[in-house]
Parts: sequence; structure tokens; C-alpha cells
Amino acid sequence: KPFCFQQCNPDGNPRPSLRRGPRASSAPSSEAMAKVVKKSGRKGQEPVTRDYTIHLHKLLQKIQFKKRAGRAIREIRKFAARAMTTKDIRIDTKLNKFVWSNGVRNVPTRVRIRLSRKRNEDEEAKEKMFTLVQH
Repeated sequence: KPFCFQQCNPDGNPRPSLRRGPRASSAPSSEAMAKVVKKSGRKGQEPVTRDYTIHLHKLLQKIQFKKRAGRAIREIRKFAARAMTTKDIRIDTKLNKFVWSNGVRNVPTRVRIRLSRKRNEDEEAKEKMFTLVQH
């Protein structure tokens, strides 16, 4: 009796495939379903304001002392870009002073921030929206 790697009948012959082709299935295909369910693209971004707490301590572990405050500002920038889906991030001077208040080494453990997505008034700006990050 020959050894069969596929699922085989007891006589050693491969079983007929139980899978049906894409046209033979009775249910509508995922492509057809996608056309029915699909919305008209991503909704345009509107101005919005949200409050967050960023846990800086876990983002700054294993960062050398002389680079901690600068890295904290970059992490805040990265968080805001991900939360508000804008590339243009503007950090308020009060937030910057709060992060640097204890020096370059001793960055505050957590920081409460307010993210405000606003319309860009500049006509020739690449981005339509920008995010203002405030303490």
C-alpha cells in the first residue's frame, strides 16, 4: 500500500478535494461583501480636544541621563501624532518647561496633556490640521 501525504482513502488514493472554487461557493465572496459594506473612504478630520495621561517613566527606561528630557519631548510628540493622526505637532512652552522643570535627568513620571486638533490657517501648509499639545 503506497504512503500518501494527502488525506487518503483506505485504498491509498487521495480523497477528492472538499474545497470549492471561488465561483462554486453559495455564499457571496468577500470581494462582493466588501463592495456592499464599504464606506466612502475615511471621514475628514474635524477639530477635537482630548485629555490624556502619558506615563513617561516607562518610555524613558534605559535612556542615558543626558538624553532623558529631550527624549521625553520626542515621545510626547510621537504619542500626539499617533493619537490625533497629524504630522504637524506643536508643543506648548508650559509643557516644555514642565518636562524640563527637574532638569535633564529627572523627568516627571507622568504628565497630563490636552491634545487639540486644529485647522491650519496657513494657506500654503502641507497639512490641513495640526495638533497643539498643552499641559
